[in-house]
Amino acid sequence: MNLAMIPLMIGWPQIVLIVVVVLLLFGGRKIPELMRGLGSGLKEFKEASKDESKDESKDDNKIDEIK
Repeated sequence: MNLAMIPLMIGWPQIVLIVVVVLLLFGGRKIPELMRGLGSGLKEFKEASKDESKDESKDDNKIDEIK
């Protein structure tokens, strides 16, 4: 087995350990706030990428009109 693949092999015991460590570090009250922040960040990222793709399509249309 390749040694580079070992960190990618995550099973249930590793996931449980990660969850326990996160709970110990942040506490039960902070986790919903963290998830809310993560969700709003992802939402903003999706909106920004949609806006950018719309801007690019408008630019492409302008270039086609000029030709």
